[in-house]
Amino acid sequence: MSASPSTSSPWCCPGPRGVGPGSRRSFMRLGLAGFASLSLPGIMRLQAASPTSGDAPAPGEREKTAVIMVWKPGGCSHIDTYDPKPQAGSEYRGPFSTIPTKVAGMRFTELLPRQAQIADKFTILRSMYQGAGGHPAGSMQMLSGDSDTRDKPKPRLPDWMSVTNYLRSLEGPRTNPLPAYVGVNPPTSYNGPAYLGDAYSPFSVTGDPSSPNFVVPNIGLTDQHEIKRLGRRATLRQKLDTLERAFDQQGELGALDEFETQAMTLLTNPRTKVAFDLSQEDDRTRDRYGRNTWGQQLLLARRLIEAGVEVLTSSLRGPLCGRVQNWDDHAVNHHVFDALRFRAEAYDQAVSALIEDIYERGLDKRVLVVVTGEFGRTPKISHSPSTGAGNASAPAGTKQPGRDHWPRAFSNLWAGGGIQTGQVIGATDKRGEDAVERRCSAGDFLATIYHHLGIDASNTLIEDFNGRPTPIVDHGKPISELLG
Repeated sequence: MSASPSTSSPWCCPGPRGVGPGSRRSFMRLGLAGFASLSLPGIMRLQAASPTSGDAPAPGEREKTAVIMVWKPGGCSHIDTYDPKPQAGSEYRGPFSTIPTKVAGMRFTELLPRQAQIADKFTILRSMYQGAGGHPAGSMQMLSGDSDTRDKPKPRLPDWMSVTNYLRSLEGPRTNPLPAYVGVNPPTSYNGPAYLGDAYSPFSVTGDPSSPNFVVPNIGLTDQHEIKRLGRRATLRQKLDTLERAFDQQGELGALDEFETQAMTLLTNPRTKVAFDLSQEDDRTRDRYGRNTWGQQLLLARRLIEAGVEVLTSSLRGPLCGRVQNWDDHAVNHHVFDALRFRAEAYDQAVSALIEDIYERGLDKRVLVVVTGEFGRTPKISHSPSTGAGNASAPAGTKQPGRDHWPRAFSNLWAGGGIQTGQVIGATDKRGEDAVERRCSAGDFLATIYHHLGIDASNTLIEDFNGRPTPIVDHGKPISELLG
């Protein structure tokens, strides 16, 4: 699927039809206004790689490799989960005891009993590191490979999800009615398509999938009168054909034709509504994942990937995290150990259920599951006054323990994707301060994901806003110990 960079390579090319994000927004305001039931943001999430026609996948399309990334925004403490240091001093090790796993020699903390029982189905990488200590820059390093250590308000490079969506759109029209890239409460703060344009962002599903009245709007309409009404409104677009297309120097009208078709397919194809409908799952399966936001998010992720979505991201944030609704366990935010206890059951259950389900349903060769955040937490425990009471935080002014940002060493989890499982890759020092064995960078992380998706990260270039061929990752190699 990949090619060496050259001017004739399909991978060395500008954004679709030469349309930048600004011009794309302008023509969508004009031509898609007829879809009265959709907001502009909703329309803009109906991506260029979304469906174009047909009710069934093309032969072999369902066999395309796919990735589910479970993101822990704020950074999870590696010492209190996957890389315990019971022999370290009390100012480092934390209060949790360690437990054996199904893999000899691999131990977790007591917070992860379910994952410990299925450790033969995944691999833990304990020697991850990157160079940025802030949430924005750290996230951009992990998701797009941007090596800049400065925090920026928006990404300079497109994230791996948008890149994959773009490159796969070049392979030809999708016949599956579902978008290629979906985010179920996706990471949103420090990632995005950058110079690829908004068309390659995810179809974003927000809200609480465990809520009884949870619905995904603007998909799979069943009211025939509404479908006909939308069809009539879509014909308004045809009136644009009276314009001289000679003035359409950037091909915006042709792109609009494509977007309208995609929008109508997602709106009117009944398969889309079924794919997003968690009530189709039996109670036992829903219970297995956990009847909470995170459990049902990851169940929906599995359901969509099985139905043909190729890139799926889901961010574990919100009330299940504690008072500040993320994993950023500074002492001013959370009592770090109370916060880890507070979220551990839902996290352990949801992730273990997803991994087991991937294997039991025969998706483990095609679908790679990656669980990570932007960095770990400081091995040395800090103490500061709380800034407010809430779940996992004492009343304001109460001194409590915390752990701060730590990009020098952290852990992530890999499952499925045909990888070698039941192993630990790499190691940190005796206090968990530095990755000292088989150190893996953000570039290695990204190159491994791209490798699974059939993309040669070292030889794939995309033109940026200035027309410069830009590598999708300019450093790193696939982690060989993971490759099956």
